[in-house]
Amino acid sequence: MIGELELLREENRKLQKINAALVSRVERGLDQPQNAFGLFEVAISLDKTVRRRTVELQAALRSVERANEALKRAKAQADQANSFKSTFLAFVSHDLLQPLNAAKLSLSGLADLQDHEDYGPFLRQVDLALSNLEDLIRALLDIHKLDAGVLRPDMQPFEIERILGPIRREFEPVAASRGLKFEVRRSDLHVRSDPQMLKRILQNLVNNALRYTRRGGVLVGCRRRGEFLRVDVCDTGPGIPEERREAIFEEFQRLTAPGAETIGFGLGLSIVRRFAQALEHTIYLASRVGHGSTFSVALPLTPAPAAVVPGDLAITPALAYGVSGAEVLLLENEPAVAAAMFRLLEGWGCRVTLAHSGREAREGLRAAARAPDLIIADVHLDHGEQGLAAIEQIQEDLDLPTPALLVTADHSEAVTLAAAERGLEILRKPIKPAELRSLMAYLLA
Repeated sequence: MIGELELLREENRKLQKINAALVSRVERGLDQPQNAFGLFEVAISLDKTVRRRTVELQAALRSVERANEALKRAKAQADQANSFKSTFLAFVSHDLLQPLNAAKLSLSGLADLQDHEDYGPFLRQVDLALSNLEDLIRALLDIHKLDAGVLRPDMQPFEIERILGPIRREFEPVAASRGLKFEVRRSDLHVRSDPQMLKRILQNLVNNALRYTRRGGVLVGCRRRGEFLRVDVCDTGPGIPEERREAIFEEFQRLTAPGAETIGFGLGLSIVRRFAQALEHTIYLASRVGHGSTFSVALPLTPAPAAVVPGDLAITPALAYGVSGAEVLLLENEPAVAAAMFRLLEGWGCRVTLAHSGREAREGLRAAARAPDLIIADVHLDHGEQGLAAIEQIQEDLDLPTPALLVTADHSEAVTLAAAERGLEILRKPIKPAELRSLMAYLLA
Protein backbone atom coordinates (compact mmCIF):
# COMPACT_ATOMS: atom_id res chain seq x y z
CA MET A 1 0.00 0.00 0.00
CA ILE A 2 2.81 2.26 0.95
CA GLY A 3 4.66 1.48 -2.24
CA GLU A 4 1.68 2.37 -4.36
CA LEU A 5 1.32 5.73 -2.51
CA GLU A 6 4.90 6.64 -3.25
CA LEU A 7 4.41 5.83 -6.89
CA LEU A 8 1.31 8.04 -6.98
CA ARG A 9 3.26 10.90 -5.35
CA GLU A 10 6.11 10.53 -7.83
CA GLU A 11 3.61 10.55 -10.68
CA ASN A 12 1.96 13.66 -9.22
CA ARG A 13 5.31 15.54 -9.11
CA LYS A 14 5.93 14.66 -12.72
CA LEU A 15 2.48 15.90 -13.69
CA GLN A 16 3.06 19.15 -11.76
CA LYS A 17 6.31 19.71 -13.62
CA ILE A 18 4.64 19.03 -16.92
CA ASN A 19 1.77 21.34 -15.97
CA ALA A 20 4.21 24.14 -14.95
CA ALA A 21 6.05 23.78 -18.23
CA LEU A 22 2.80 23.97 -20.17
CA VAL A 23 1.62 27.00 -18.20
CA SER A 24 4.97 28.72 -18.82
CA ARG A 25 4.79 28.03 -22.53
CA VAL A 26 1.23 29.37 -22.68
CA GLU A 27 2.23 32.52 -20.80
CA ARG A 28 5.15 33.12 -23.15
CA GLY A 29 2.83 32.74 -26.06
CA LEU A 30 0.44 35.25 -24.51
CA ASP A 31 3.25 37.77 -23.84
CA GLN A 32 4.80 37.63 -27.34
CA PRO A 33 2.33 40.03 -29.06
CA GLN A 34 2.86 42.56 -26.24
CA ASN A 35 6.71 42.48 -26.74
CA ALA A 36 6.37 42.91 -30.50
CA PHE A 37 4.12 45.94 -30.03
CA GLY A 38 6.62 47.48 -27.63
CA LEU A 39 9.42 46.96 -30.06
CA PHE A 40 7.26 48.52 -32.78
CA GLU A 41 6.71 51.62 -30.67
CA VAL A 42 10.45 51.94 -29.94
CA ALA A 43 11.22 51.59 -33.64
CA ILE A 44 8.76 54.38 -34.50
CA SER A 45 10.29 56.64 -31.85
CA LEU A 46 13.81 55.98 -33.10
CA ASP A 47 12.74 56.63 -36.69
CA LYS A 48 11.29 59.99 -35.69
CA THR A 49 14.48 60.88 -33.84
CA VAL A 50 16.67 59.86 -36.81
CA ARG A 51 14.49 61.85 -39.20
CA ARG A 52 14.65 64.93 -36.95
CA ARG A 53 18.43 64.67 -36.54
CA THR A 54 18.82 64.13 -40.29
CA VAL A 55 16.89 67.32 -41.02
CA GLU A 56 19.01 69.21 -38.49
CA LEU A 57 22.21 67.79 -39.97
CA GLN A 58 21.11 68.69 -43.51
CA ALA A 59 20.38 72.24 -42.39
CA ALA A 60 23.80 72.46 -40.75
CA LEU A 61 25.46 71.12 -43.89
CA ARG A 62 23.63 73.70 -46.04
CA SER A 63 24.81 76.41 -43.64
CA VAL A 64 28.41 75.15 -43.90
CA GLU A 65 28.12 75.04 -47.70
CA ARG A 66 26.87 78.63 -47.78
CA ALA A 67 29.75 79.67 -45.51
CA ASN A 68 32.21 77.85 -47.75
CA GLU A 69 30.80 79.54 -50.83
CA ALA A 70 31.12 82.90 -49.11
CA LEU A 71 34.71 82.09 -48.17
CA LYS A 72 35.47 81.02 -51.74
CA ARG A 73 34.01 84.27 -53.09
CA ALA A 74 35.99 86.28 -50.53
CA LYS A 75 39.18 84.39 -51.39
CA ALA A 76 38.60 84.88 -55.11
CA GLN A 77 38.07 88.61 -54.52
CA ALA A 78 41.22 88.77 -52.38
CA ASP A 79 43.22 86.86 -55.01
CA GLN A 80 41.90 89.16 -57.71
CA ALA A 81 42.76 92.23 -55.64
CA ASN A 82 46.23 90.87 -54.89
CA SER A 83 46.78 90.03 -58.54
CA PHE A 84 45.63 93.51 -59.52
CA LYS A 85 47.97 95.03 -56.91
CA SER A 86 50.89 92.97 -58.18
CA THR A 87 50.17 93.84 -61.81
CA PHE A 88 49.63 97.48 -60.90
CA LEU A 89 52.91 97.67 -58.96
CA ALA A 90 54.85 95.92 -61.72
CA PHE A 91 53.54 98.11 -64.53
CA VAL A 92 53.52 101.38 -62.62
CA SER A 93 57.01 100.77 -61.27
CA HIS A 94 58.26 100.00 -64.78
CA ASP A 95 56.60 103.09 -66.22
CA LEU A 96 57.93 105.27 -63.38
CA LEU A 97 61.46 103.93 -63.67
CA GLN A 98 61.71 104.71 -67.40
CA PRO A 99 61.36 108.52 -67.15
CA LEU A 100 63.31 108.49 -63.88
CA ASN A 101 66.15 106.68 -65.65
CA ALA A 102 66.12 109.21 -68.49
CA ALA A 103 66.15 112.12 -66.03
CA LYS A 104 69.08 110.75 -64.04
CA LEU A 105 71.09 109.97 -67.16
CA SER A 106 70.41 113.44 -68.52
CA LEU A 107 71.36 114.99 -65.21
CA SER A 108 74.67 113.11 -65.19
CA GLY A 109 75.48 114.80 -68.50
CA LEU A 110 75.39 118.16 -66.73
CA ALA A 111 78.26 117.27 -64.44
CA ASP A 112 80.28 120.27 -65.63
CA LEU A 113 77.69 122.60 -64.16
CA GLN A 114 77.69 121.02 -60.69
CA ASP A 115 80.22 123.54 -59.37
CA HIS A 116 78.62 126.58 -60.99
CA GLU A 117 77.32 128.92 -58.31
CA ASP A 118 74.05 129.52 -60.16
CA TYR A 119 73.27 125.99 -61.28
CA GLY A 120 75.15 123.76 -58.82
CA PRO A 121 72.68 123.92 -55.86
CA PHE A 122 69.72 123.52 -58.20
CA LEU A 123 71.21 120.46 -59.91
CA ARG A 124 72.12 118.88 -56.58
CA GLN A 125 68.56 119.42 -55.34
CA VAL A 126 67.15 117.81 -58.49
CA ASP A 127 69.53 114.89 -58.07
CA LEU A 128 68.48 114.48 -54.43
CA ALA A 129 64.79 114.50 -55.36
CA LEU A 130 65.34 111.90 -58.08
CA SER A 131 67.38 109.73 -55.71
CA ASN A 132 64.60 109.80 -53.12
CA LEU A 133 62.03 108.91 -55.76
CA GLU A 134 64.24 106.01 -56.83
CA ASP A 135 64.53 104.85 -53.21
CA LEU A 136 60.75 104.87 -52.85
CA ILE A 137 60.16 102.88 -56.04
CA ARG A 138 62.79 100.30 -55.13
CA ALA A 139 61.36 100.00 -51.62
CA LEU A 140 57.84 99.45 -53.01
CA LEU A 141 59.17 96.78 -55.35
CA ASP A 142 61.02 95.05 -52.51
CA ILE A 143 57.90 95.08 -50.32
CA HIS A 144 55.81 93.75 -53.20
CA LYS A 145 58.25 90.87 -53.77
CA LEU A 146 58.32 90.02 -50.06
CA ASP A 147 54.53 90.09 -49.74
CA ALA A 148 54.08 88.05 -52.92
CA GLY A 149 56.57 85.45 -51.73
CA VAL A 150 58.54 85.55 -54.98
CA LEU A 151 61.84 86.33 -53.26
CA ARG A 152 63.50 83.00 -52.61
CA PRO A 153 67.07 83.20 -51.31
CA ASP A 154 69.69 81.71 -53.61
CA MET A 155 72.28 80.84 -50.97
CA GLN A 156 75.80 80.44 -52.34
CA PRO A 157 79.42 80.97 -51.27
CA PHE A 158 81.20 84.08 -52.57
CA GLU A 159 83.86 86.60 -51.63
CA ILE A 160 82.38 89.48 -49.65
CA GLU A 161 84.38 91.95 -51.77
CA ARG A 162 81.99 91.03 -54.59
CA ILE A 163 79.37 93.05 -52.68
CA LEU A 164 81.60 95.65 -51.04
CA GLY A 165 83.20 96.77 -54.33
CA PRO A 166 79.92 97.89 -55.97
CA ILE A 167 78.80 99.48 -52.69
CA ARG A 168 82.02 101.49 -52.62
CA ARG A 169 81.64 102.70 -56.21
CA GLU A 170 77.92 103.43 -55.84
CA PHE A 171 78.06 105.60 -52.72
CA GLU A 172 81.42 107.37 -53.03
CA PRO A 173 79.95 110.10 -55.28
CA VAL A 174 76.92 110.46 -52.98
CA ALA A 175 79.09 110.95 -49.90
CA ALA A 176 81.39 113.35 -51.76
CA SER A 177 78.45 115.50 -52.87
CA ARG A 178 77.42 115.84 -49.21
CA GLY A 179 80.89 116.60 -47.95
CA LEU A 180 81.14 113.34 -45.99
CA LYS A 181 83.96 110.85 -45.67
CA PHE A 182 83.11 107.41 -46.98
CA GLU A 183 85.27 104.32 -46.69
CA VAL A 184 84.62 100.68 -47.50
CA ARG A 185 87.42 98.46 -46.26
CA ARG A 186 88.33 95.52 -48.44
CA SER A 187 88.07 91.91 -47.30
CA ASP A 188 89.02 88.66 -49.00
CA LEU A 189 86.91 86.46 -46.72
CA HIS A 190 84.16 84.26 -48.17
CA VAL A 191 80.60 84.07 -46.84
CA ARG A 192 77.40 82.20 -47.63
CA SER A 193 74.35 84.26 -48.54
CA ASP A 194 72.23 85.48 -51.43
CA PRO A 195 74.40 88.13 -53.16
CA GLN A 196 71.52 90.23 -54.48
CA MET A 197 69.52 90.26 -51.25
CA LEU A 198 72.64 90.95 -49.18
CA LYS A 199 73.51 93.83 -51.49
CA ARG A 200 70.05 95.34 -50.95
CA ILE A 201 70.53 95.06 -47.16
CA LEU A 202 73.86 96.90 -47.29
CA GLN A 203 72.56 99.46 -49.78
CA ASN A 204 69.72 100.35 -47.44
CA LEU A 205 72.01 100.52 -44.40
CA VAL A 206 74.57 102.74 -46.16
CA ASN A 207 71.89 104.95 -47.70
CA ASN A 208 70.28 105.37 -44.30
CA ALA A 209 73.62 106.19 -42.67
CA LEU A 210 74.46 108.85 -45.27
CA ARG A 211 71.00 110.35 -44.99
CA TYR A 212 71.24 110.93 -41.24
CA THR A 213 74.90 111.91 -41.07
CA ARG A 214 75.60 115.64 -41.31
CA ARG A 215 79.26 115.74 -40.26
CA GLY A 216 82.01 113.15 -40.28
CA GLY A 217 81.29 110.15 -42.44
CA VAL A 218 80.34 106.51 -42.88
CA LEU A 219 82.60 103.47 -42.61
CA VAL A 220 81.81 99.96 -43.89
CA GLY A 221 84.10 97.29 -42.48
CA CYS A 222 84.24 93.58 -41.67
CA ARG A 223 85.10 91.78 -38.44
CA ARG A 224 85.53 88.06 -37.98
CA ARG A 225 83.56 86.66 -35.03
CA GLY A 226 84.05 82.91 -34.66
CA GLU A 227 82.26 81.19 -37.54
CA PHE A 228 80.65 84.44 -38.70
CA LEU A 229 81.70 87.61 -40.48
CA ARG A 230 80.06 90.77 -39.20
CA VAL A 231 79.74 93.53 -41.79
CA ASP A 232 79.46 96.83 -39.92
CA VAL A 233 78.01 100.09 -41.25
CA CYS A 234 79.18 102.82 -38.87
CA ASP A 235 78.13 106.46 -39.01
CA THR A 236 78.73 109.65 -37.04
CA GLY A 237 75.08 110.64 -37.12
CA PRO A 238 72.76 111.69 -34.27
CA GLY A 239 72.46 108.22 -32.73
CA ILE A 240 69.26 106.37 -31.84
CA PRO A 241 67.59 106.54 -28.41
CA GLU A 242 67.11 103.23 -26.62
CA GLU A 243 63.32 103.45 -26.74
CA ARG A 244 63.34 103.90 -30.55
CA ARG A 245 65.68 101.06 -31.51
CA GLU A 246 62.93 98.51 -32.07
CA ALA A 247 60.42 100.89 -33.66
CA ILE A 248 62.79 102.04 -36.43
CA PHE A 249 62.66 98.54 -37.96
CA GLU A 250 58.91 98.89 -38.52
CA GLU A 251 57.42 100.27 -41.72
CA PHE A 252 56.95 104.03 -42.06
CA GLN A 253 58.96 104.78 -38.92
CA ARG A 254 61.49 107.59 -39.28
CA LEU A 255 64.00 109.00 -36.83
CA THR A 256 63.70 112.76 -36.47
CA ALA A 257 66.87 114.52 -35.43
CA PRO A 258 68.00 118.17 -35.63
CA GLY A 259 69.58 118.86 -39.00
CA ALA A 260 68.87 115.39 -40.39
CA GLU A 261 66.95 114.82 -43.63
CA THR A 262 63.30 113.97 -43.20
CA ILE A 263 62.61 113.09 -46.83
CA GLY A 264 62.87 109.35 -46.28
CA PHE A 265 59.82 107.12 -46.18
CA GLY A 266 60.66 104.90 -43.22
CA LEU A 267 60.87 101.72 -45.31
CA GLY A 268 64.60 101.03 -45.55
CA LEU A 269 65.19 99.39 -42.19
CA SER A 270 61.95 97.40 -42.33
CA ILE A 271 63.14 95.92 -45.63
CA VAL A 272 66.56 95.24 -44.06
CA ARG A 273 64.92 93.22 -41.28
CA ARG A 274 62.63 91.27 -43.60
CA PHE A 275 65.46 90.44 -46.01
CA ALA A 276 67.66 89.38 -43.08
CA GLN A 277 64.90 87.14 -41.75
CA ALA A 278 64.51 85.52 -45.17
CA LEU A 279 68.26 84.89 -45.26
CA GLU A 280 68.38 83.84 -41.58
CA HIS A 281 71.01 86.54 -40.90
CA THR A 282 71.08 88.41 -37.58
CA ILE A 283 71.03 92.21 -37.53
CA TYR A 284 72.74 94.01 -34.63
CA LEU A 285 72.43 97.65 -33.61
CA ALA A 286 74.74 99.64 -31.31
CA SER A 287 74.22 103.37 -30.88
CA ARG A 288 75.08 106.36 -28.70
CA VAL A 289 72.93 109.46 -28.90
CA GLY A 290 75.02 112.33 -30.21
CA HIS A 291 77.87 110.08 -31.39
CA GLY A 292 76.52 107.75 -34.06
CA SER A 293 75.27 104.24 -34.79
CA THR A 294 76.58 100.91 -36.04
CA PHE A 295 74.33 98.45 -37.86
CA SER A 296 75.82 94.99 -38.36
CA VAL A 297 74.77 91.90 -40.29
CA ALA A 298 76.25 88.51 -39.33
CA LEU A 299 77.10 86.21 -42.24
CA PRO A 300 78.24 82.57 -42.01
CA LEU A 301 81.84 82.16 -43.16
CA THR A 302 82.80 79.60 -45.80
CA PRO A 303 86.24 78.32 -46.86
CA ALA A 304 87.91 80.14 -49.74
CA PRO A 305 87.93 78.19 -53.03
CA ALA A 306 91.08 76.51 -54.25
CA ALA A 307 93.71 78.86 -55.63
CA VAL A 308 93.84 79.40 -59.39
CA VAL A 309 96.48 77.14 -60.91
CA PRO A 310 99.08 78.60 -63.29
CA GLY A 311 97.76 78.90 -66.82
CA ASP A 312 94.16 79.63 -65.76
CA LEU A 313 92.66 82.89 -66.91
CA ALA A 314 92.44 85.29 -63.98
CA ILE A 315 89.84 88.05 -63.88
CA THR A 316 91.35 91.50 -64.11
CA PRO A 317 89.91 94.14 -61.77
CA ALA A 318 87.37 96.26 -63.60
CA LEU A 319 88.77 99.59 -62.46
CA ALA A 320 92.06 98.91 -64.26
CA TYR A 321 90.34 99.56 -67.60
CA GLY A 322 88.29 102.39 -69.04
CA VAL A 323 85.60 102.59 -71.69
CA SER A 324 86.97 105.36 -73.92
CA GLY A 325 87.16 104.39 -77.58
CA ALA A 326 84.84 101.38 -77.23
CA GLU A 327 82.37 100.58 -80.02
CA VAL A 328 79.00 100.25 -78.29
CA LEU A 329 75.78 98.99 -79.86
CA LEU A 330 72.82 100.43 -77.92
CA LEU A 331 69.33 98.87 -78.27
CA GLU A 332 66.76 101.08 -76.58
CA ASN A 333 63.19 101.80 -77.69
CA GLU A 334 62.34 104.60 -75.22
CA PRO A 335 63.33 107.84 -77.01
CA ALA A 336 64.13 109.84 -73.87
CA VAL A 337 66.20 107.02 -72.35
CA ALA A 338 67.97 106.37 -75.68
CA ALA A 339 68.91 110.03 -76.09
CA ALA A 340 70.18 110.33 -72.52
CA MET A 341 72.16 107.08 -72.73
CA PHE A 342 73.62 108.09 -76.09
CA ARG A 343 74.87 111.41 -74.71
CA LEU A 344 76.29 109.73 -71.60
CA LEU A 345 78.22 107.10 -73.56
CA GLU A 346 79.55 109.64 -76.02
CA GLY A 347 80.67 111.77 -73.07
CA TRP A 348 82.78 108.81 -71.93
CA GLY A 349 84.47 108.65 -75.32
CA CYS A 350 82.50 105.68 -76.68
CA ARG A 351 81.49 105.39 -80.34
CA VAL A 352 77.78 104.60 -80.12
CA THR A 353 75.46 102.97 -82.66
CA LEU A 354 71.84 103.44 -81.64
CA ALA A 355 69.05 101.08 -82.73
CA HIS A 356 65.46 100.77 -81.58
CA SER A 357 65.02 97.10 -82.52
CA GLY A 358 67.05 93.98 -83.19
CA ARG A 359 66.29 94.17 -86.91
CA GLU A 360 67.50 97.77 -87.13
CA ALA A 361 70.64 96.83 -85.22
CA ARG A 362 71.46 93.89 -87.53
CA GLU A 363 70.92 96.03 -90.64
CA GLY A 364 73.20 98.71 -89.23
CA LEU A 365 75.89 96.16 -88.39
CA ARG A 366 75.92 94.77 -91.94
CA ALA A 367 76.75 98.26 -93.18
CA ALA A 368 79.21 99.06 -90.39
CA ALA A 369 82.96 98.96 -90.79
CA ARG A 370 83.61 97.00 -87.60
CA ALA A 371 81.81 94.87 -85.05
CA PRO A 372 80.79 96.34 -81.68
CA ASP A 373 82.93 95.75 -78.61
CA LEU A 374 79.86 95.72 -76.35
CA ILE A 375 76.08 95.40 -76.71
CA ILE A 376 73.79 97.25 -74.31
CA ALA A 377 70.14 96.26 -74.75
CA ASP A 378 66.87 96.93 -73.01
CA VAL A 379 64.97 93.75 -72.11
CA HIS A 380 61.61 94.86 -73.54
CA LEU A 381 61.67 96.42 -77.00
CA ASP A 382 58.82 97.50 -79.27
CA HIS A 383 56.20 95.08 -80.64
CA GLY A 384 56.96 92.45 -78.02
CA GLU A 385 60.58 91.97 -79.12
CA GLN A 386 62.90 90.78 -76.38
CA GLY A 387 66.40 92.18 -75.90
CA LEU A 388 67.67 88.73 -74.95
CA ALA A 389 66.62 87.30 -78.33
CA ALA A 390 68.03 90.33 -80.15
CA ILE A 391 71.43 89.89 -78.45
CA GLU A 392 71.56 86.19 -79.34
CA GLN A 393 70.67 86.92 -82.98
CA ILE A 394 73.31 89.67 -83.24
CA GLN A 395 75.98 87.44 -81.69
CA GLU A 396 75.01 84.70 -84.14
CA ASP A 397 75.23 87.10 -87.11
CA LEU A 398 78.63 88.37 -85.94
CA ASP A 399 79.81 84.84 -85.11
CA LEU A 400 81.54 86.41 -82.11
CA PRO A 401 81.01 86.08 -78.34
CA THR A 402 80.46 89.83 -78.08
CA PRO A 403 79.93 90.80 -74.43
CA ALA A 404 76.46 92.12 -73.69
CA LEU A 405 74.73 93.98 -70.91
CA LEU A 406 71.00 94.11 -70.19
CA VAL A 407 69.31 97.21 -68.78
CA THR A 408 65.69 97.07 -67.67
CA ALA A 409 63.05 98.48 -65.40
CA ASP A 410 61.57 94.99 -65.09
CA HIS A 411 62.40 93.67 -61.61
CA SER A 412 60.75 90.26 -62.08
CA GLU A 413 62.48 87.02 -61.15
CA ALA A 414 61.86 85.67 -64.65
CA VAL A 415 64.10 88.32 -66.22
CA THR A 416 66.82 87.70 -63.62
CA LEU A 417 66.76 83.95 -64.28
CA ALA A 418 66.72 84.38 -68.06
CA ALA A 419 69.78 86.67 -67.90
CA ALA A 420 71.59 84.29 -65.54
CA GLU A 421 70.92 81.30 -67.82
CA ARG A 422 72.64 83.14 -70.68
CA GLY A 423 75.47 84.44 -68.53
CA LEU A 424 74.49 88.08 -69.11
CA GLU A 425 75.03 90.95 -66.70
CA ILE A 426 71.95 92.99 -65.84
CA LEU A 427 71.43 96.52 -64.52
CA ARG A 428 68.11 97.77 -63.16
CA LYS A 429 66.76 101.16 -64.12
CA PRO A 430 67.25 103.88 -63.06
CA ILE A 431 70.88 103.27 -63.96
CA LYS A 432 73.62 104.76 -61.82
CA PRO A 433 76.26 106.09 -64.27
CA ALA A 434 79.18 105.05 -62.04
CA GLU A 435 77.83 101.49 -61.80
CA LEU A 436 77.23 101.35 -65.56
CA ARG A 437 80.73 102.55 -66.38
CA SER A 438 82.32 100.11 -63.93
CA LEU A 439 80.38 97.17 -65.37
CA MET A 440 81.18 98.23 -68.94
CA ALA A 441 84.87 98.42 -68.07
CA TYR A 442 84.69 94.93 -66.58
CA LEU A 443 83.00 93.47 -69.66
CA LEU A 444 85.36 95.23 -72.08
CA ALA A 445 88.31 93.89 -70.14
